Amino acid sequence: MAIVLDAFASYVADMLKQVVEDEVGMLLGVTGQIDKMGVKLGDLKKFLADAERRRITDTSVQGWVTELKRAMYDATDILDICQLKAMDHHAASRMGCCNPLLFCLRNPLFAHEIGTRIRALNQKLDAIKERSAAFGFDLASYEDSCSKVHSSRLSTSRETSWELDRSGVVGEKIEEDTRALVEIMVRRTEAETSNADNNRVMVFAIVGVGGIGKTTLAREVFNDEAINANFDKRIWLSVNQDFDKVELLRTAITLAGGKHRSEKALAVLRPILSDALTGKKIFLVMDDVWSHEAWGDVLETPLNAVARGSRVLVTTRDTRVARGVKAVLPYHHIDKLDDEDAWSLLRKQVISSETDGPEVDMLKDIGLQIAVKCGGLPLAVKVMGGLLCQKDKQRHEWNMVLNDSIWSASEMPEELNYSIYFSYEDLPPSIKQCFLYYSLLPKSAAWSKNGSIGMWISEGFLHGTSADLEELGSKYYKELILRNLIEPVTIWSDQQVCSMHDVVRSFAQFVARDEALAAHSGDTGFISKLSAHKFLRLSMEKNVSESDGLDWSSLHAQKTLRTLILVGPISMKPSDSIVDFPCLRTLHAESIDVAVLVESLGKLKHLRYLLIQKSNISSLPDNIGNMKFLQFIGLVECQQFVKVPHSILKLGQLRYLNFYDSSVNSIPRGFCVLTNLRNLRGFPAQTDGVWCSLDELGPLSELRSLGVQRLENVSVTSSAAKAKLGEKVHLTHLFLYCSSILGDDGLIKDEKGVSEEEQRQIAGVFDELCPSPSLEYLDINGFFGRRLPRWMTSRSAAVFKSLRIILMYDLACCTQLPDGLCQLPCLQEIDTRRAPAIKRVGPEFLQPHLATAAFPRLQKMCLVDMVEWEEWEWEEQVQAMPLLEVLELENCRLRCLPPGLASHARALKSISAQNNQHLNSLENFASVVELEVAKSPDLERITNLPNLRKLEIETCPKLKVLEGICALQRLVLEDYAMETLPEYMRDVNPRHFELRCSLTLLTSIAAGQSGPEWDRFSHIDHVKAYAPDENNTRKWYVLYTREPCSLITNVSHSTSAGKSAQPCHLNVLFHSVHLTRLVDSGYVEEDQEVVS
Repeated sequence: MAIVLDAFASYVADMLKQVVEDEVGMLLGVTGQIDKMGVKLGDLKKFLADAERRRITDTSVQGWVTELKRAMYDATDILDICQLKAMDHHAASRMGCCNPLLFCLRNPLFAHEIGTRIRALNQKLDAIKERSAAFGFDLASYEDSCSKVHSSRLSTSRETSWELDRSGVVGEKIEEDTRALVEIMVRRTEAETSNADNNRVMVFAIVGVGGIGKTTLAREVFNDEAINANFDKRIWLSVNQDFDKVELLRTAITLAGGKHRSEKALAVLRPILSDALTGKKIFLVMDDVWSHEAWGDVLETPLNAVARGSRVLVTTRDTRVARGVKAVLPYHHIDKLDDEDAWSLLRKQVISSETDGPEVDMLKDIGLQIAVKCGGLPLAVKVMGGLLCQKDKQRHEWNMVLNDSIWSASEMPEELNYSIYFSYEDLPPSIKQCFLYYSLLPKSAAWSKNGSIGMWISEGFLHGTSADLEELGSKYYKELILRNLIEPVTIWSDQQVCSMHDVVRSFAQFVARDEALAAHSGDTGFISKLSAHKFLRLSMEKNVSESDGLDWSSLHAQKTLRTLILVGPISMKPSDSIVDFPCLRTLHAESIDVAVLVESLGKLKHLRYLLIQKSNISSLPDNIGNMKFLQFIGLVECQQFVKVPHSILKLGQLRYLNFYDSSVNSIPRGFCVLTNLRNLRGFPAQTDGVWCSLDELGPLSELRSLGVQRLENVSVTSSAAKAKLGEKVHLTHLFLYCSSILGDDGLIKDEKGVSEEEQRQIAGVFDELCPSPSLEYLDINGFFGRRLPRWMTSRSAAVFKSLRIILMYDLACCTQLPDGLCQLPCLQEIDTRRAPAIKRVGPEFLQPHLATAAFPRLQKMCLVDMVEWEEWEWEEQVQAMPLLEVLELENCRLRCLPPGLASHARALKSISAQNNQHLNSLENFASVVELEVAKSPDLERITNLPNLRKLEIETCPKLKVLEGICALQRLVLEDYAMETLPEYMRDVNPRHFELRCSLTLLTSIAAGQSGPEWDRFSHIDHVKAYAPDENNTRKWYVLYTREPCSLITNVSHSTSAGKSAQPCHLNVLFHSVHLTRLVDSGYVEEDQEVVS
């Protein structure tokens, strides 16, 4: 965690350099004092690496570091004010006053005040430096200190073994993952079968954050019987972060059956390993790999001698390691445990003998909450289990753990903290503070990539030229994703929104504890923490439904705040003001009545980032132009916000401006002066005589992301041409919106529809908004032309070689999809929704005459709410979509999927088909692993899906044939009108079956062997069946296990007759040894209440 302080020192140094270059010291008469400040900070910088590293265990060093940081923050405040005065001077110069001496004479009190503050700061820095002598800091450079081995207490070595501990294995998911990986390992590829591939070894990778269960899954695979039977030799290597190449080779030689004879030269050891493995078909696990060098520099060459069909399985936290060892795509990413599996794992850890079981089950309601707090991280669950083992199995003891400070990282056991610490310490110095800052962002809101980067820039975390800060921020953001420290939220495309694992978040908040506080209004001791300590960054979230209020007055003491993030309501008085926080750089206010604060906003001299979301704000202060440092402004989902003040044109440093989903309908003329803008969203298209707001976009050549709305207001195509989108060579993201004319049913709202002239007009406007070839992401929404823009056709689209994602929503009058998309070399995702005029997707979509396969890189395609679409033509001989993995079809009139899709989309893994009223069959998809079908009343057949592992069926009453799904592991069936289980249940044999049905059917199932449904489910290993009651969809349940045979339920015949139910145990004689259990505390499933 060292270099966070060092990185901040670099930021202060950059500010000093800028002040010197601008001759601000001379301007204010304090040149000597500013020079001294620079020298003193330079001297102190020598101690920073060692000081930051030691503060984790030494509270006295922690105090010294905190004091130094505060002094540095004071320095940035002073330098900010100096720069503001310099800006005023330059403005005065343009008006004829350019003499620095005159400037000082006109501002003698200010010059004296600044001089006094700088001298006081220099004295403080002297005192801090004197105190440093007592600590004996290591003065080595950061590079030297980084190369040293950490102390044994923080050793990054973690030896793992292939030996399997079943106490750490729970849940259906790990069974499914193990089977899938084993199948991949033992399967011969086409290239291996035909000897077309000279590569004898294939490498696969398991990727995930520390503690997620990578090693456990690798052990399961390693110990599988099929692995043992299919390979001549199995080898397990624990690699670790600080591996030694010689020792790694020696270990591999020993495990391969060779003798290394204590050789130390790699050139000698490699042939020894090669000889030991020659001709053998091996299975090698490389666990906990931090660098691809462990493969490329050590093991890859010796393994060239092995037999064809050999496999290597790598586990790593870093996606780039998987890429570096040339692992086969896609990598296997481990999902977090669901709540029930987390509880099962916790229960395993706590039970020490068979007699403990009933006692622990009585505590399930508390244990489940503890398991949920572990955030699905197996390591965290195990650590908590170890802690609970030391406690009595009493409700008050477990409640103490649930509510204890253990959930802050400062109290977490070392095993868990160090697991995360290793990932943190391995981060490049410049990214550590970005990671820590991300942990401040409240979990309840979706935080965009651009918003996060904007905050980093505002806090000075990104060091580079002004032109490339967003690119640098994107690089850091991607780095955190690759290291699995933040995780993309899958419902958002292009990794634009990420989340942070709760345990990782707790660790990061602990590291930043002296500067930052992130809390929920209901957290114990929150107000007392605010009273006892002055923070630099504060993040506060509160649910709208919570009765306990938070008063603005409780924040008043936090005068030194640089970041304030508020999500949820806060009580304010008319007299409240934002000037209580004069040092603020970043302000994010969401779902808050900020109207009373608007007038005082202009007094925040240091503010760089202002984002207000879901608020009643109607305007910004007229003097916002005086906030010279403002770089980011967002008024998002603020329906009452209408007018942009003219003074915004004075903000020459503005980089980001977002009015998305607000009511802004005009912008001030002269907007084109904001040439520093990188991101502009919610820009309104408007006309006023011969002037059009799109004219103002022409000079904005630095734009990376542009969103224009209300394009239906543009009546002259030449106005669109003046936007000069084709000349914006940095533009990667483009959002072109018209106001939608479609209703909730997906059809045009106005009976009169849209005239042909209006259709031609809007098509002409879009034709002129042709972007540059740099485009990567395109979002068209509300377009009502008959055809999409010409630059999306086959004649023009080929120039967009970087385009990866296309979204097309609310295409009211468009009659066909564009024919130019199929030739885009990098296109990965197409998402089309609400296109009621498209009835047919013909051969033009695939361009069958192309020499290469159409859509060569497409991975995901969504075709949703195309309510009149009834024909998809794709002949079997037309090659297309070889990499397509995900297909979503919803609310269309298709009867079947085209034969070409089944023949050529051989990478297709997931199909979701919902609300397709006429779909009658799904057949012959050899590669599909997951299938979801819902509300398809005509669906009759699902056949020949030999690799299907997970099948979800919802309300498909005509489905009669379910065949050719021999690999099925999990079946979910939902139909509350169903009176009996379908006949096809006799012919399928998933390991897990989940049923959501009526109470009547559940009662029949609860009868067990004596009931009418027994023959349809008794052959399945695990069955969970549920029926709803009012708001609880899992009120009633039946839980069945085949071996050892047990059936547990809280349903009786009296229940279905409307009487209240108690858990009952069924006295039914089963064929095998019968096990019955009376669950006194009931069966708790997610949010279900305990049945007592």
